[in-house]
Amino acid sequence: MGFIDLEGSLGRRFGSVGLTLEGLSTVLEIRRADTLTVTGHDAARAHRYAAAINARFDLPPSHITLTDAIPSHSGLGSGTQLALAVGMALSRFHGIGLDSREVARLLDRGARSGIGIGSFDSGGFIVDGGRGALDAPPPIVAQMPFPADWRMVLIFDHACNGLHGAAEKEAFRVLPPYDSGVADRLSRLVLMRALPALAEQDLDMFGASMNELQECVGDYFAPAQGGRYTSPLVARIAQSLADDGAACVGQSSWGPTGFALAASEQDAQRMVAAARERFAQSIGMELKICAARNDGAQWAELPE
Repeated sequence: MGFIDLEGSLGRRFGSVGLTLEGLSTVLEIRRADTLTVTGHDAARAHRYAAAINARFDLPPSHITLTDAIPSHSGLGSGTQLALAVGMALSRFHGIGLDSREVARLLDRGARSGIGIGSFDSGGFIVDGGRGALDAPPPIVAQMPFPADWRMVLIFDHACNGLHGAAEKEAFRVLPPYDSGVADRLSRLVLMRALPALAEQDLDMFGASMNELQECVGDYFAPAQGGRYTSPLVARIAQSLADDGAACVGQSSWGPTGFALAASEQDAQRMVAAARERFAQSIGMELKICAARNDGAQWAELPE
């Protein structure tokens, strides 16, 4: 949901806030096999992750089936969740005792944000402390349950992709220095408004905090993504949902996926119905209502 300190003069850069959601997931099965094989959703990327872990620890081969996966390059952390799912499945299956932070480091995930790791481990609303001098993913410094009644409306534009890979790295390289005053403001905003608002389930205060954070971060990244939003369609729908009463709206990571926060399932359904009617002719649009997930990854033994 946004970075806190892109300036980094205190010795730690980035720092981010994020939320774990139900309704989008990466699901895999792992079994013994004669050769390493991966089938199903995003199989090529998953195979690269599995091959790296196997080579690092000289593991015997296995067969991995991906039965579901978060949409790739949509700003929803699909790569991190896939890497952690594959790496932790191999660790548990072969008993090598890795934790999620070790897997993230081995597979080059969590370079700027620890949100995906915190989501995988425990879920909820997460704040990480930014990247420091250590060669390690950012530490989780706050993790709180998200109110069960609140709903997040995800705004998809399937005709658009967010920045990723080399393009993402280049964007960070060429963007101008960040204003330290903005970093100071956002840090205070998270500590003194957003987190207390969650503790007291104050939707309006939490929403106002996220709106301000999104505006600051969106303006900073605008030269790299063409505006506060990567997708003009998502931008229009987000504004429409805000006009209909969403507590906050914004873009997840580099997008193109946007989000809008509603007070309840009923409010979310009302907003979505109005937006679907208003944008009925828009190609690539999908709206999805999600509850927060206040738990981490789940594991189950399969029958032989």
